[in-house]
Amino acid sequence: RDSNRHVKVKQKSAVLNMLKKLDKIRFRGHKRDEFLDLAESPNASDTECGDEIPVKIPRTSTRDNEELRDPAGPGTIIMASGVQDFNRTESDRLNEIKGHLEIALLEKHFLQEELRKLREETNAETLRQELEKERQRRLELEQKVNEVLKARTEEVPAAQQPAKPQTQANGTDKRSHTVCSRLQKWFCDKFGEYVEDFRFQPEENTVETEEPLSARRLTENMRRLKRGAKPVTNFVKNLSALSDWYSIYTSAIAFIIYMNAVWHGWAIPMFLFLAILRLSLNYLIARGWRIQWSIVPEVSEPVEPPKEDLTVSEKFQLVLDVAQKAQNLFGKMADILEKIKNLFMWVQPEITQKLYITLWAAFIASCFLPYRIIGLAMGLYAGIKFFLIDFIFKRCPRLRAKYDTPYIIWTSLPTDPQLKERSNATVSRRLQTAASRSYVGSSAPTGISRDEDTSRFHTTKRGNFHEVFNLSENERPLAVCENGWRCCLINRDRKMPTDYIRNGVLYVTENYLCFESSKSGSSKRNKVIKLTDITDIQKYKVLSVLPGSGMGIAVSTPSTQKPLVFGAMVHRDEAFETIFNQYVKITSASSSSES
Repeated sequence: RDSNRHVKVKQKSAVLNMLKKLDKIRFRGHKRDEFLDLAESPNASDTECGDEIPVKIPRTSTRDNEELRDPAGPGTIIMASGVQDFNRTESDRLNEIKGHLEIALLEKHFLQEELRKLREETNAETLRQELEKERQRRLELEQKVNEVLKARTEEVPAAQQPAKPQTQANGTDKRSHTVCSRLQKWFCDKFGEYVEDFRFQPEENTVETEEPLSARRLTENMRRLKRGAKPVTNFVKNLSALSDWYSIYTSAIAFIIYMNAVWHGWAIPMFLFLAILRLSLNYLIARGWRIQWSIVPEVSEPVEPPKEDLTVSEKFQLVLDVAQKAQNLFGKMADILEKIKNLFMWVQPEITQKLYITLWAAFIASCFLPYRIIGLAMGLYAGIKFFLIDFIFKRCPRLRAKYDTPYIIWTSLPTDPQLKERSNATVSRRLQTAASRSYVGSSAPTGISRDEDTSRFHTTKRGNFHEVFNLSENERPLAVCENGWRCCLINRDRKMPTDYIRNGVLYVTENYLCFESSKSGSSKRNKVIKLTDITDIQKYKVLSVLPGSGMGIAVSTPSTQKPLVFGAMVHRDEAFETIFNQYVKITSASSSSES
Protein backbone atom coordinates (compact mmCIF):
# COMPACT_ATOMS: atom_id res chain seq x y z
CA ARG A 1 0.00 0.00 0.00
CA ASP A 2 2.87 2.39 0.79
CA SER A 3 4.65 1.68 -2.49
CA ASN A 4 1.44 2.28 -4.45
CA ARG A 5 1.01 5.60 -2.73
CA HIS A 6 4.61 6.52 -3.53
CA VAL A 7 4.07 5.90 -7.25
CA LYS A 8 0.90 8.02 -7.25
CA VAL A 9 2.73 10.89 -5.54
CA LYS A 10 5.42 10.89 -8.24
CA GLN A 11 3.01 10.96 -11.13
CA LYS A 12 0.87 13.60 -9.44
CA SER A 13 3.86 15.90 -8.92
CA ALA A 14 5.01 15.52 -12.55
CA VAL A 15 1.55 16.31 -13.95
CA LEU A 16 1.12 19.28 -11.62
CA ASN A 17 4.42 20.78 -12.74
CA MET A 18 3.35 20.48 -16.35
CA LEU A 19 -0.01 22.12 -15.58
CA LYS A 20 1.74 24.97 -13.77
CA LYS A 21 3.87 25.69 -16.85
CA LEU A 22 0.82 25.58 -19.10
CA ASP A 23 -1.13 27.85 -16.75
CA LYS A 24 1.60 30.50 -16.96
CA ILE A 25 1.22 30.88 -20.75
CA ARG A 26 -2.55 30.53 -20.77
CA PHE A 27 -4.60 33.70 -21.44
CA ARG A 28 -6.81 34.82 -18.55
CA GLY A 29 -9.17 37.47 -20.02
CA HIS A 30 -12.87 38.22 -20.18
CA LYS A 31 -13.25 35.71 -23.01
CA ARG A 32 -12.46 32.89 -20.55
CA ASP A 33 -16.06 32.93 -19.34
CA GLU A 34 -17.20 31.66 -22.71
CA PHE A 35 -15.39 28.34 -22.20
CA LEU A 36 -15.60 25.63 -19.59
CA ASP A 37 -13.30 26.03 -16.63
CA LEU A 38 -10.59 23.44 -16.14
CA ALA A 39 -12.13 22.32 -12.87
CA GLU A 40 -15.52 21.94 -14.61
CA SER A 41 -14.23 20.11 -17.70
CA PRO A 42 -15.23 16.47 -17.96
CA ASN A 43 -11.61 15.30 -18.32
CA ALA A 44 -10.34 17.20 -15.28
CA SER A 45 -9.30 15.24 -12.22
CA ASP A 46 -9.65 16.13 -8.58
CA THR A 47 -6.06 17.34 -8.42
CA GLU A 48 -6.69 20.21 -10.97
CA CYS A 49 -7.85 22.99 -8.71
CA GLY A 50 -5.43 25.80 -9.66
CA ASP A 51 -2.12 27.03 -8.44
CA GLU A 52 -3.37 28.15 -5.01
CA ILE A 53 -4.29 24.62 -3.72
CA PRO A 54 -1.31 23.12 -1.91
CA VAL A 55 -0.42 19.54 -2.68
CA LYS A 56 0.12 17.33 0.34
CA ILE A 57 2.87 14.80 -0.32
CA PRO A 58 2.86 11.96 2.25
CA ARG A 59 6.07 11.05 3.97
CA THR A 60 7.55 7.66 3.18
CA SER A 61 9.31 5.57 5.82
CA THR A 62 12.59 3.67 5.43
CA ARG A 63 10.64 0.47 5.25
CA ASP A 64 8.69 1.62 2.27
CA ASN A 65 11.92 2.70 0.58
CA GLU A 66 13.43 -0.69 1.12
CA GLU A 67 10.37 -2.38 -0.32
CA LEU A 68 10.55 -0.19 -3.37
CA ARG A 69 14.25 -0.84 -3.84
CA ASP A 70 13.81 -4.60 -3.62
CA PRO A 71 12.45 -5.74 -6.99
CA ALA A 72 11.61 -9.18 -5.65
CA GLY A 73 9.92 -7.91 -2.55
CA PRO A 74 6.28 -8.12 -1.71
CA GLY A 75 5.49 -4.76 -3.47
CA THR A 76 6.18 -5.95 -7.02
CA ILE A 77 2.52 -6.79 -7.76
CA ILE A 78 1.34 -3.46 -6.38
CA MET A 79 4.03 -1.64 -8.36
CA ALA A 80 2.91 -3.27 -11.63
CA SER A 81 -0.67 -2.18 -11.05
CA GLY A 82 0.59 1.37 -10.29
CA VAL A 83 2.46 1.44 -13.59
CA GLN A 84 -0.70 0.50 -15.46
CA ASP A 85 -2.65 3.22 -13.66
CA PHE A 86 0.12 5.64 -14.46
CA ASN A 87 -0.06 4.81 -18.21
CA ARG A 88 -3.83 5.17 -18.22
CA THR A 89 -3.82 8.48 -16.38
CA GLU A 90 -0.99 9.81 -18.59
CA SER A 91 -3.13 9.50 -21.75
CA ASP A 92 -5.95 11.34 -19.96
CA ARG A 93 -3.52 14.09 -19.01
CA LEU A 94 -2.36 14.45 -22.60
CA ASN A 95 -5.94 14.78 -23.78
CA GLU A 96 -6.49 17.47 -21.17
CA ILE A 97 -3.38 19.33 -22.29
CA LYS A 98 -4.56 19.13 -25.89
CA GLY A 99 -7.93 20.63 -24.92
CA HIS A 100 -6.21 23.42 -23.00
CA LEU A 101 -4.05 24.26 -26.02
CA GLU A 102 -7.10 24.46 -28.28
CA ILE A 103 -8.78 26.79 -25.78
CA ALA A 104 -5.65 28.97 -25.69
CA LEU A 105 -5.61 29.21 -29.52
CA LEU A 106 -9.29 30.20 -29.59
CA GLU A 107 -8.68 32.84 -26.95
CA LYS A 108 -5.76 34.17 -28.96
CA HIS A 109 -7.98 34.40 -32.07
CA PHE A 110 -10.69 36.29 -30.15
CA LEU A 111 -8.05 38.63 -28.74
CA GLN A 112 -6.76 39.46 -32.23
CA GLU A 113 -10.29 40.17 -33.48
CA GLU A 114 -11.00 42.44 -30.53
CA LEU A 115 -7.72 44.28 -31.03
CA ARG A 116 -8.56 44.85 -34.69
CA LYS A 117 -12.00 46.24 -33.78
CA LEU A 118 -10.47 48.57 -31.22
CA ARG A 119 -8.00 49.87 -33.81
CA GLU A 120 -10.84 50.55 -36.25
CA GLU A 121 -12.99 52.30 -33.66
CA THR A 122 -10.31 54.62 -32.37
CA ASN A 123 -9.72 57.65 -34.61
CA ALA A 124 -6.21 59.02 -34.37
CA GLU A 125 -7.08 62.32 -36.10
CA THR A 126 -9.74 63.33 -33.59
CA LEU A 127 -7.47 62.39 -30.71
CA ARG A 128 -4.68 64.46 -32.22
CA GLN A 129 -7.00 67.49 -32.68
CA GLU A 130 -8.23 67.22 -29.10
CA LEU A 131 -4.65 66.97 -27.92
CA GLU A 132 -3.72 70.14 -29.84
CA LYS A 133 -6.69 72.00 -28.33
CA GLU A 134 -5.68 70.90 -24.82
CA ARG A 135 -2.12 72.08 -25.47
CA GLN A 136 -3.36 75.49 -26.60
CA ARG A 137 -5.55 75.76 -23.52
CA ARG A 138 -2.62 74.82 -21.30
CA LEU A 139 -0.43 77.48 -22.94
CA GLU A 140 -3.14 80.12 -22.49
CA LEU A 141 -3.54 79.18 -18.83
CA GLU A 142 0.22 79.37 -18.32
CA GLN A 143 0.29 82.83 -19.90
CA LYS A 144 -2.53 84.00 -17.64
CA VAL A 145 -0.79 82.63 -14.57
CA ASN A 146 2.47 84.33 -15.57
CA GLU A 147 0.68 87.65 -16.09
CA VAL A 148 -0.97 87.41 -12.69
CA LEU A 149 2.36 86.57 -11.02
CA LYS A 150 4.09 89.48 -12.74
CA ALA A 151 1.33 91.84 -11.67
CA ARG A 152 1.64 90.67 -8.07
CA THR A 153 5.44 90.97 -8.09
CA GLU A 154 5.11 94.54 -9.41
CA GLU A 155 2.53 95.44 -6.75
CA VAL A 156 4.60 94.07 -3.83
CA PRO A 157 7.68 96.36 -4.24
CA ALA A 158 5.42 99.35 -4.92
CA ALA A 159 3.69 98.71 -1.59
CA GLN A 160 6.97 98.15 0.26
CA GLN A 161 8.79 101.31 -0.94
CA PRO A 162 6.64 103.93 0.90
CA ALA A 163 6.70 101.77 4.02
CA LYS A 164 10.46 102.26 4.60
CA PRO A 165 10.60 105.97 5.45
CA GLN A 166 7.49 105.92 7.58
CA THR A 167 7.40 102.99 9.91
CA GLN A 168 4.66 104.57 11.99
CA ALA A 169 2.11 104.50 9.15
CA ASN A 170 2.17 100.72 8.79
CA GLY A 171 -1.34 100.32 10.17
CA THR A 172 -2.87 102.84 7.76
CA ASP A 173 -0.98 101.30 4.77
CA LYS A 174 -2.20 97.84 5.66
CA ARG A 175 -5.74 99.10 5.88
CA SER A 176 -5.49 100.90 2.54
CA HIS A 177 -3.92 97.79 0.98
CA THR A 178 -6.72 95.59 2.26
CA VAL A 179 -9.33 98.07 0.98
CA CYS A 180 -7.66 98.16 -2.44
CA SER A 181 -7.47 94.36 -2.58
CA ARG A 182 -11.15 94.14 -1.63
CA LEU A 183 -12.11 96.66 -4.28
CA GLN A 184 -10.01 94.81 -6.87
CA LYS A 185 -11.56 91.49 -5.91
CA TRP A 186 -15.05 92.97 -6.07
CA PHE A 187 -14.32 94.49 -9.47
CA CYS A 188 -12.97 91.19 -10.78
CA ASP A 189 -15.98 89.29 -9.47
CA LYS A 190 -18.46 91.71 -11.03
CA PHE A 191 -16.81 92.67 -14.31
CA GLY A 192 -14.16 89.99 -14.86
CA GLU A 193 -16.45 87.89 -17.04
CA TYR A 194 -17.27 90.86 -19.29
CA VAL A 195 -13.59 91.77 -19.60
CA GLU A 196 -12.79 88.20 -20.67
CA ASP A 197 -15.39 88.49 -23.45
CA PHE A 198 -13.31 91.21 -25.11
CA ARG A 199 -10.15 89.11 -25.19
CA PHE A 200 -8.99 88.53 -28.77
CA GLN A 201 -8.77 84.88 -29.80
CA PRO A 202 -7.87 83.27 -33.12
CA GLU A 203 -10.84 82.28 -35.24
CA GLU A 204 -11.49 78.60 -35.70
CA ASN A 205 -11.75 77.60 -39.34
CA THR A 206 -14.54 75.06 -39.53
CA VAL A 207 -14.97 73.16 -42.78
CA GLU A 208 -18.58 72.32 -43.56
CA THR A 209 -19.18 68.86 -44.87
CA GLU A 210 -20.95 68.77 -48.23
CA GLU A 211 -23.81 66.35 -48.63
CA PRO A 212 -23.78 63.93 -51.58
CA LEU A 213 -26.20 64.46 -54.45
CA SER A 214 -29.56 62.84 -53.75
CA ALA A 215 -32.87 63.08 -55.63
CA ARG A 216 -34.88 63.01 -52.41
CA ARG A 217 -32.73 65.72 -50.81
CA LEU A 218 -32.98 67.82 -53.96
CA THR A 219 -36.80 67.75 -54.00
CA GLU A 220 -36.93 68.47 -50.27
CA ASN A 221 -34.68 71.54 -50.65
CA MET A 222 -36.79 72.84 -53.53
CA ARG A 223 -39.95 72.51 -51.44
CA ARG A 224 -38.27 74.24 -48.52
CA LEU A 225 -37.21 77.10 -50.80
CA LYS A 226 -40.75 77.41 -52.13
CA ARG A 227 -42.26 77.45 -48.64
CA GLY A 228 -39.68 79.98 -47.39
CA ALA A 229 -40.29 82.35 -50.31
CA LYS A 230 -44.09 82.11 -50.04
CA PRO A 231 -44.53 85.09 -47.60
CA VAL A 232 -42.41 87.31 -49.86
CA THR A 233 -44.30 86.31 -52.98
CA ASN A 234 -47.63 86.87 -51.23
CA PHE A 235 -46.51 90.35 -50.14
CA VAL A 236 -45.50 91.22 -53.71
CA LYS A 237 -48.82 89.88 -55.03
CA ASN A 238 -50.76 92.06 -52.57
CA LEU A 239 -48.78 95.15 -53.57
CA SER A 240 -49.41 94.49 -57.26
CA ALA A 241 -53.10 93.90 -56.49
CA LEU A 242 -53.25 97.31 -54.75
CA SER A 243 -51.56 98.98 -57.73
CA ASP A 244 -53.85 97.19 -60.23
CA TRP A 245 -56.99 98.10 -58.22
CA TYR A 246 -57.97 94.45 -57.96
CA SER A 247 -60.35 95.44 -55.18
CA ILE A 248 -61.57 98.97 -55.83
CA TYR A 249 -62.68 99.65 -52.24
CA THR A 250 -59.45 98.33 -50.72
CA SER A 251 -57.22 100.30 -53.11
CA ALA A 252 -59.24 103.48 -52.61
CA ILE A 253 -59.07 103.23 -48.81
CA ALA A 254 -55.32 102.50 -48.95
CA PHE A 255 -54.73 105.47 -51.29
CA ILE A 256 -56.66 107.90 -49.04
CA ILE A 257 -54.96 106.70 -45.84
CA TYR A 258 -51.49 106.87 -47.43
CA MET A 259 -51.89 110.34 -48.90
CA ASN A 260 -53.34 111.67 -45.63
CA ALA A 261 -50.44 110.17 -43.63
CA VAL A 262 -47.86 111.65 -46.01
CA TRP A 263 -49.52 115.09 -45.94
CA HIS A 264 -49.51 115.21 -42.14
CA GLY A 265 -46.04 113.63 -41.81
CA TRP A 266 -47.21 110.32 -40.39
CA ALA A 267 -45.82 108.03 -43.11
CA ILE A 268 -43.14 106.40 -40.94
CA PRO A 269 -45.48 105.82 -37.95
CA MET A 270 -48.02 104.35 -40.36
CA PHE A 271 -45.54 101.80 -41.74
CA LEU A 272 -44.39 100.89 -38.22
CA PHE A 273 -48.01 100.41 -37.11
CA LEU A 274 -48.65 98.14 -40.13
CA ALA A 275 -45.59 96.05 -39.22
CA ILE A 276 -46.83 95.70 -35.61
CA LEU A 277 -50.30 94.76 -36.85
CA ARG A 278 -48.85 92.12 -39.17
CA LEU A 279 -46.82 90.58 -36.33
CA SER A 280 -49.88 90.55 -34.08
CA LEU A 281 -51.91 88.76 -36.74
CA ASN A 282 -49.11 86.25 -37.25
CA TYR A 283 -49.11 85.58 -33.49
CA LEU A 284 -52.84 84.89 -33.52
CA ILE A 285 -52.47 82.64 -36.57
CA ALA A 286 -49.69 80.74 -34.81
CA ARG A 287 -51.99 80.28 -31.79
CA GLY A 288 -54.60 78.57 -33.98
CA TRP A 289 -56.82 81.46 -35.16
CA ARG A 290 -58.06 81.36 -38.75
CA ILE A 291 -57.35 84.84 -40.11
CA GLN A 292 -56.91 85.71 -43.78
CA TRP A 293 -55.56 89.19 -44.42
CA SER A 294 -54.88 89.15 -48.13
CA ILE A 295 -56.26 91.15 -51.03
CA VAL A 296 -55.70 88.33 -53.51
CA PRO A 297 -57.36 85.05 -52.44
CA GLU A 298 -54.80 82.33 -51.84
CA VAL A 299 -55.04 79.30 -54.08
CA SER A 300 -54.12 76.06 -52.36
CA GLU A 301 -51.78 74.06 -54.53
CA PRO A 302 -52.02 70.27 -54.49
CA VAL A 303 -49.23 68.75 -52.44
CA GLU A 304 -47.74 65.70 -54.06
CA PRO A 305 -46.66 63.02 -51.62
CA PRO A 306 -42.95 62.25 -51.91
CA LYS A 307 -42.18 59.02 -53.68
CA GLU A 308 -39.90 56.69 -51.85
CA ASP A 309 -38.71 54.52 -54.74
CA LEU A 310 -37.90 56.35 -57.97
CA THR A 311 -36.79 54.76 -61.19
CA VAL A 312 -33.69 55.88 -63.05
CA SER A 313 -35.68 57.77 -65.66
CA GLU A 314 -37.81 59.52 -62.97
CA LYS A 315 -34.67 60.57 -61.10
CA PHE A 316 -33.13 61.89 -64.31
CA GLN A 317 -36.31 63.80 -65.20
CA LEU A 318 -36.43 65.24 -61.67
CA VAL A 319 -32.85 66.46 -61.96
CA LEU A 320 -33.63 68.02 -65.34
CA ASP A 321 -36.69 69.86 -63.98
CA VAL A 322 -34.79 71.21 -60.98
CA ALA A 323 -31.86 72.20 -63.16
CA GLN A 324 -34.20 74.05 -65.52
CA LYS A 325 -35.83 75.97 -62.66
CA ALA A 326 -32.45 76.81 -61.15
CA GLN A 327 -31.17 77.90 -64.57
CA ASN A 328 -34.12 80.26 -65.12
CA LEU A 329 -33.89 81.66 -61.58
CA PHE A 330 -30.15 82.27 -61.81
CA GLY A 331 -30.64 83.81 -65.26
CA LYS A 332 -33.15 86.35 -63.96
CA MET A 333 -30.94 87.26 -61.01
CA ALA A 334 -27.92 87.61 -63.31
CA ASP A 335 -29.89 89.88 -65.67
CA ILE A 336 -30.89 92.19 -62.80
CA LEU A 337 -27.34 92.40 -61.42
CA GLU A 338 -25.78 92.94 -64.87
CA LYS A 339 -28.25 95.70 -65.69
CA ILE A 340 -27.46 97.52 -62.45
CA LYS A 341 -23.74 97.13 -63.09
CA ASN A 342 -24.01 98.42 -66.67
CA LEU A 343 -26.13 101.37 -65.46
CA PHE A 344 -23.35 102.58 -63.16
CA MET A 345 -20.46 101.67 -65.51
CA TRP A 346 -21.58 104.00 -68.35
CA VAL A 347 -22.13 101.13 -70.78
CA GLN A 348 -25.12 103.05 -72.18
CA PRO A 349 -23.98 106.70 -71.80
CA GLU A 350 -27.34 108.25 -72.71
CA ILE A 351 -29.10 106.25 -69.95
CA THR A 352 -26.45 106.80 -67.27
CA GLN A 353 -26.46 110.52 -68.13
CA LYS A 354 -30.10 110.78 -67.03
CA LEU A 355 -29.26 109.15 -63.71
CA TYR A 356 -26.28 111.48 -63.31
CA ILE A 357 -28.42 114.61 -63.83
CA THR A 358 -31.11 113.32 -61.45
CA LEU A 359 -28.57 112.71 -58.69
CA TRP A 360 -27.13 116.22 -59.08
CA ALA A 361 -30.64 117.74 -58.89
CA ALA A 362 -31.43 115.70 -55.75
CA PHE A 363 -28.13 116.75 -54.16
CA ILE A 364 -28.76 120.47 -54.80
CA ALA A 365 -32.34 120.19 -53.52
CA SER A 366 -31.18 118.45 -50.33
CA CYS A 367 -28.70 121.29 -49.69
CA PHE A 368 -31.19 124.16 -50.00
CA LEU A 369 -34.65 122.74 -49.23
CA PRO A 370 -35.79 121.52 -45.79
CA TYR A 371 -36.11 117.79 -45.36
CA ARG A 372 -39.82 118.00 -44.54
CA ILE A 373 -40.62 119.46 -47.96
CA ILE A 374 -38.36 116.90 -49.70
CA GLY A 375 -40.01 114.02 -47.81
CA LEU A 376 -43.50 115.38 -48.60
CA ALA A 377 -42.69 115.70 -52.31
CA MET A 378 -41.17 112.21 -52.50
CA GLY A 379 -44.08 110.63 -50.59
CA LEU A 380 -46.75 112.32 -52.75
CA TYR A 381 -44.93 111.33 -55.95
CA ALA A 382 -44.57 107.70 -54.79
CA GLY A 383 -48.27 107.44 -53.87
CA ILE A 384 -49.50 109.01 -57.11
CA LYS A 385 -47.19 106.87 -59.24
CA PHE A 386 -47.98 103.64 -57.39
CA PHE A 387 -51.77 104.00 -57.27
CA LEU A 388 -52.56 106.07 -60.40
CA ILE A 389 -49.74 106.34 -62.94
CA ASP A 390 -48.74 102.66 -62.88
CA PHE A 391 -52.40 101.65 -63.19
CA ILE A 392 -52.77 103.76 -66.34
CA PHE A 393 -49.47 102.57 -67.81
CA LYS A 394 -50.34 98.89 -67.25
CA ARG A 395 -53.66 99.34 -69.00
CA CYS A 396 -52.09 101.31 -71.90
CA PRO A 397 -48.80 99.65 -73.02
CA ARG A 398 -48.20 102.11 -75.89
CA LEU A 399 -48.47 105.03 -73.50
CA ARG A 400 -46.08 103.29 -71.12
CA ALA A 401 -43.50 102.67 -73.85
CA LYS A 402 -43.50 106.42 -74.64
CA TYR A 403 -43.65 108.19 -71.25
CA ASP A 404 -42.75 105.75 -68.43
CA THR A 405 -39.13 106.83 -67.93
CA PRO A 406 -38.06 104.21 -65.30
CA TYR A 407 -39.58 101.41 -67.41
CA ILE A 408 -37.87 102.68 -70.57
CA ILE A 409 -34.51 102.95 -68.82
CA TRP A 410 -34.77 99.48 -67.28
CA THR A 411 -35.84 97.73 -70.49
CA SER A 412 -33.19 99.48 -72.59
CA LEU A 413 -30.37 98.52 -70.23
CA PRO A 414 -28.40 95.67 -71.84
CA THR A 415 -27.06 92.54 -70.17
CA ASP A 416 -23.61 91.10 -70.80
CA PRO A 417 -24.80 88.44 -73.30
CA GLN A 418 -26.69 91.14 -75.21
CA LEU A 419 -23.58 93.32 -75.32
CA LYS A 420 -21.57 90.37 -76.60
CA GLU A 421 -24.13 89.68 -79.34
CA ARG A 422 -24.12 93.33 -80.34
CA SER A 423 -20.34 93.44 -80.59
CA ASN A 424 -20.26 90.22 -82.64
CA ALA A 425 -23.00 91.54 -84.92
CA THR A 426 -21.15 94.81 -85.51
CA VAL A 427 -17.88 92.99 -86.25
CA SER A 428 -19.55 90.57 -88.66
CA ARG A 429 -21.41 93.46 -90.32
CA ARG A 430 -18.15 95.34 -90.85
CA LEU A 431 -16.45 92.27 -92.30
CA GLN A 432 -19.43 91.57 -94.52
CA THR A 433 -19.56 95.14 -95.86
CA ALA A 434 -15.81 95.11 -96.49
CA ALA A 435 -15.99 91.78 -98.34
CA SER A 436 -19.04 92.89 -100.35
CA ARG A 437 -17.33 96.14 -101.37
CA SER A 438 -14.26 94.30 -102.58
CA TYR A 439 -16.43 91.76 -104.42
CA VAL A 440 -18.59 94.49 -106.01
CA GLY A 441 -15.56 96.48 -107.05
CA SER A 442 -13.91 93.48 -108.71
CA SER A 443 -16.54 91.22 -110.28
CA ALA A 444 -20.07 92.50 -109.68
CA PRO A 445 -22.17 93.35 -112.75
CA THR A 446 -23.12 96.94 -113.36
CA GLY A 447 -26.86 96.38 -113.00
CA ILE A 448 -26.63 94.99 -109.45
CA SER A 449 -26.40 97.36 -106.51
CA ARG A 450 -24.20 96.78 -103.43
CA ASP A 451 -27.13 96.16 -101.11
CA GLU A 452 -28.49 93.39 -103.32
CA ASP A 453 -25.04 91.84 -103.57
CA THR A 454 -24.41 91.79 -99.80
CA SER A 455 -27.79 90.27 -99.08
CA ARG A 456 -27.02 87.38 -101.41
CA PHE A 457 -24.23 85.81 -99.33
CA HIS A 458 -24.17 84.32 -95.85
CA THR A 459 -20.90 83.70 -94.02
CA THR A 460 -20.03 80.90 -91.63
CA LYS A 461 -17.02 80.49 -89.35
CA ARG A 462 -14.94 79.15 -92.25
CA GLY A 463 -16.07 81.54 -95.00
CA ASN A 464 -19.01 82.08 -97.33
CA PHE A 465 -21.81 79.56 -97.02
CA HIS A 466 -21.98 78.55 -100.66
CA GLU A 467 -18.20 78.08 -100.83
CA VAL A 468 -18.06 75.87 -97.72
CA PHE A 469 -20.72 73.45 -99.02
CA ASN A 470 -20.03 73.85 -102.79
CA LEU A 471 -23.53 75.14 -103.51
CA SER A 472 -24.90 77.86 -105.71
CA GLU A 473 -24.81 81.45 -104.56
CA ASN A 474 -28.59 81.54 -104.13
CA GLU A 475 -28.51 78.90 -101.39
CA ARG A 476 -28.36 80.42 -97.95
CA PRO A 477 -29.76 79.36 -94.52
CA LEU A 478 -33.34 80.17 -93.70
CA ALA A 479 -34.10 83.06 -91.36
CA VAL A 480 -34.91 80.68 -88.52
CA CYS A 481 -31.47 79.06 -88.59
CA GLU A 482 -29.08 81.80 -89.69
CA ASN A 483 -26.66 80.82 -86.92
CA GLY A 484 -27.49 77.11 -87.21
CA TRP A 485 -28.21 74.51 -84.54
CA ARG A 486 -25.32 72.92 -82.71
CA CYS A 487 -25.53 69.12 -82.77
CA CYS A 488 -23.53 65.96 -83.40
CA LEU A 489 -23.88 63.82 -86.52
CA ILE A 490 -24.07 60.07 -85.81
CA ASN A 491 -23.35 58.04 -88.95
CA ARG A 492 -24.00 54.44 -87.99
CA ASP A 493 -22.76 53.13 -91.34
CA ARG A 494 -19.20 54.07 -90.40
CA LYS A 495 -17.10 51.92 -88.06
CA MET A 496 -14.25 54.30 -87.23
CA PRO A 497 -14.85 56.38 -84.07
CA THR A 498 -13.66 59.57 -85.79
CA ASP A 499 -16.20 59.12 -88.58
CA TYR A 500 -18.97 57.70 -86.42
CA ILE A 501 -19.63 60.89 -84.41
CA ARG A 502 -18.89 64.44 -85.55
CA ASN A 503 -19.66 67.68 -83.73
CA GLY A 504 -20.80 70.64 -85.77
CA VAL A 505 -23.64 72.94 -86.86
CA LEU A 506 -26.77 72.07 -88.86
CA TYR A 507 -28.27 74.47 -91.44
CA VAL A 508 -31.43 74.31 -93.56
CA THR A 509 -31.68 76.07 -96.92
CA GLU A 510 -34.47 76.08 -99.45
CA ASN A 511 -33.30 72.84 -101.08
CA TYR A 512 -30.61 71.32 -98.86
CA LEU A 513 -29.83 70.12 -95.34
CA CYS A 514 -26.21 71.11 -94.58
CA PHE A 515 -23.99 69.95 -91.71
CA GLU A 516 -20.69 71.79 -91.07
CA SER A 517 -18.14 69.85 -89.01
CA SER A 518 -16.41 71.75 -86.22
CA LYS A 519 -13.05 70.00 -86.79
CA SER A 520 -10.57 71.72 -89.02
CA GLY A 521 -9.91 69.92 -92.29
CA SER A 522 -11.23 69.55 -95.78
CA SER A 523 -14.82 69.96 -96.80
CA LYS A 524 -15.18 66.16 -97.05
CA ARG A 525 -16.13 66.06 -93.38
CA ASN A 526 -19.16 68.26 -94.10
CA LYS A 527 -22.47 66.68 -95.09
CA VAL A 528 -24.96 67.98 -97.65
CA ILE A 529 -28.33 66.24 -98.08
CA LYS A 530 -30.84 67.24 -100.72
CA LEU A 531 -34.33 67.59 -99.26
CA THR A 532 -35.93 65.77 -102.18
CA ASP A 533 -33.68 62.75 -101.53
CA ILE A 534 -34.97 62.31 -97.98
CA THR A 535 -37.26 59.28 -97.66
CA ASP A 536 -38.15 59.64 -93.99
CA ILE A 537 -37.63 62.15 -91.21
CA GLN A 538 -38.70 61.70 -87.60
CA LYS A 539 -37.78 62.57 -84.02
CA TYR A 540 -35.26 60.22 -82.46
CA LYS A 541 -34.11 59.31 -78.97
CA VAL A 542 -30.48 58.19 -78.82
CA LEU A 543 -30.75 56.49 -75.41
CA SER A 544 -34.02 54.75 -74.59
CA VAL A 545 -33.28 55.03 -70.84
CA LEU A 546 -33.60 58.83 -70.91
CA PRO A 547 -37.05 60.37 -70.32
CA GLY A 548 -39.00 62.34 -72.89
CA SER A 549 -38.86 62.00 -76.66
CA GLY A 550 -35.12 62.54 -76.95
CA MET A 551 -32.94 65.27 -78.45
CA GLY A 552 -32.24 63.94 -81.95
CA ILE A 553 -33.58 63.88 -85.52
CA ALA A 554 -33.25 60.78 -87.74
CA VAL A 555 -33.04 61.33 -91.50
CA SER A 556 -33.23 58.43 -93.95
CA THR A 557 -31.83 58.62 -97.49
CA PRO A 558 -31.36 56.01 -100.25
CA SER A 559 -27.56 56.32 -100.04
CA THR A 560 -27.40 55.23 -96.38
CA GLN A 561 -28.30 51.84 -94.96
CA LYS A 562 -29.11 53.24 -91.51
CA PRO A 563 -30.64 56.67 -90.84
CA LEU A 564 -28.37 59.60 -90.13
CA VAL A 565 -28.95 60.95 -86.62
CA PHE A 566 -28.44 64.58 -85.65
CA GLY A 567 -28.33 64.26 -81.85
CA ALA A 568 -27.71 66.42 -78.77
CA MET A 569 -29.83 69.29 -80.13
CA VAL A 570 -31.08 71.67 -77.48
CA HIS A 571 -33.70 73.18 -79.84
CA ARG A 572 -34.69 69.87 -81.36
CA ASP A 573 -38.41 70.61 -81.77
CA GLU A 574 -37.76 73.93 -83.52
CA ALA A 575 -35.26 72.31 -85.89
CA PHE A 576 -37.60 69.40 -86.63
CA GLU A 577 -40.52 71.71 -87.45
CA THR A 578 -38.35 73.83 -89.76
CA ILE A 579 -36.85 70.84 -91.60
CA PHE A 580 -40.18 69.05 -91.90
CA ASN A 581 -42.06 72.12 -93.18
CA GLN A 582 -39.37 72.86 -95.76
CA TYR A 583 -39.32 69.19 -96.77
CA VAL A 584 -43.11 69.16 -97.27
CA LYS A 585 -42.92 72.42 -99.20
CA ILE A 586 -40.22 71.16 -101.57
CA THR A 587 -41.81 67.75 -102.15
CA SER A 588 -45.25 69.27 -102.83
CA ALA A 589 -43.71 71.80 -105.23
CA SER A 590 -41.77 69.05 -107.08
CA SER A 591 -44.84 66.79 -107.31
CA SER A 592 -47.01 69.62 -108.65
CA SER A 593 -44.38 70.54 -111.26
CA GLU A 594 -44.12 66.93 -112.37
CA SER A 595 -47.91 66.60 -112.72
